[in-house]
Amino acid sequence: MDMPKIGIALGSGGARGFAHLGVLKALQDNSIPVNMIAGSSMGALVGCFYAFGHDLEQLIKLSTAFKRKYYLDFIVPKMGFIAGNRVKNLIGLFMQGKNLEELNIPVSVIATDLQSGEKVEFMKGPIAEIVRASIAIPGIFTPEKFNGRLLVDGGVADRVPVSTVKKMGADIVIGSDVARVNPKAEISTVYDVIMQSLDILQMEIGEAREFESDVMIRPHVEIFSARAFKNIEEIIHAGEEETLKKISEIKHVIEQYTNKESKSKPS
Repeated sequence: MDMPKIGIALGSGGARGFAHLGVLKALQDNSIPVNMIAGSSMGALVGCFYAFGHDLEQLIKLSTAFKRKYYLDFIVPKMGFIAGNRVKNLIGLFMQGKNLEELNIPVSVIATDLQSGEKVEFMKGPIAEIVRASIAIPGIFTPEKFNGRLLVDGGVADRVPVSTVKKMGADIVIGSDVARVNPKAEISTVYDVIMQSLDILQMEIGEAREFESDVMIRPHVEIFSARAFKNIEEIIHAGEEETLKKISEIKHVIEQYTNKESKSKPS
């Protein structure tokens, strides 16, 4: 019996995106394979690290030690507060300078063309530059110039890239959305203003993505700051916890698919 190809769309959400690690852990622990990944912003970063083949437990340990001082290089604002060279170098180091097409699992990274407004889907090319483009939150990171385009955060064009996973050939699509609006959010910095605004702008689109996916996982991480890289263990746990609640639903969707496929084949 042929197993369906399972794709996962990992959404944007700043530091809350570490919840995707918990989502992937719960799927792995329950023997649910991930055959392809599409990611926007933090989802692209987590997706590439996972698809590279880094041990998931090691990634979780690494993430809890993640500090802003390791990747933020502040500049005099022109098109953003953060130059992004430091995080690009960090990604390049962990990805060993590889291209997207060299990853163990097919990954599509989403960015947004700031001039045309187009959603840009990358499945080939240097991981460090492309992921750096995908995490370029407008007004915070300077846009990434790549292949003649000025690129910013993938979440601007597509918060949870469900349609991209379908285009990649997934039979079953799981979404992981970590960017829900927190009505009690502490708004004290320009980063908070931008992140909350993006979440609000994407609210309706997020609801639509739920209908487009077979299963949508929404970890309860809205209580955590999208900018403060602390509480990482709790964020990862929230992703794992919410996914565990969805395991029976995911297995049911897989069973329905396999039964449908077996019936459609001539005996």
